Amino acid sequence: MPTIVNDAAAAIEGLLFDGMTIVAGGFGLCGIPEKLILAIRDAKVRDLTVISNNAGVDDFGLGLLLHTRQIRKMISSYVGENKEFARQYLAGELELEFNPQGTLAERIRAGGAGIPAFYTKTGVGTQVAEGKEERIFHGQRYIMETGLFADLAIVKAWKADTKGNLLFRKTARNFNPIAATAATITLAEVELIVPAGEIDPDQVHTPGIYIDRLFAGEHYEKPIEQRTTRTELV
Repeated sequence: MPTIVNDAAAAIEGLLFDGMTIVAGGFGLCGIPEKLILAIRDAKVRDLTVISNNAGVDDFGLGLLLHTRQIRKMISSYVGENKEFARQYLAGELELEFNPQGTLAERIRAGGAGIPAFYTKTGVGTQVAEGKEERIFHGQRYIMETGLFADLAIVKAWKADTKGNLLFRKTARNFNPIAATAATITLAEVELIVPAGEIDPDQVHTPGIYIDRLFAGEHYEKPIEQRTTRTELV
């Protein structure tokens, strides 16, 4: 059963250290643990390796940690919405381990499942395969990718019960369930905590066994990364 704390600052207390690896849930700005990211920023921990599909945008999400130069290396799939991310990488100020998106998801899932490595066809014959072991299965080439496991996982869910079972809302599910399994310690921020038993077992996306500390945040911003509208046809 997780420890329920008051806020993000209490959740990270005693857990952070320079040079640690953090895996973060979220996709773009959807389902990101925004309160925990702010608490990590305020803690001024440095030289972080962060595993995340992307790094938010320049002024929100993980982009805030890039702005304060707290991240040394990103293990990511997409950087297109963050100009500071691109600038630091092109200037040689930020290490970047690029992954095809499905490969990144499987590396995190594998790490959480205790699988040290796996083979995939994705990236064969491209720069992605450089320096990686290659094998032939059923007459086709595959490259080996390693599982990812972090010191700390930070995730954002819609609802939790007091035993730490998590329910993610719609597309905010994204990388969060696999991130929650792939670290020594997992912190979850949610919008609502309900008594144990109020979440139908069939609706549990992440069992509470994975969650170490839990808190309910307030006043979530939930910005839209790219707002696209159209004029209705008359």
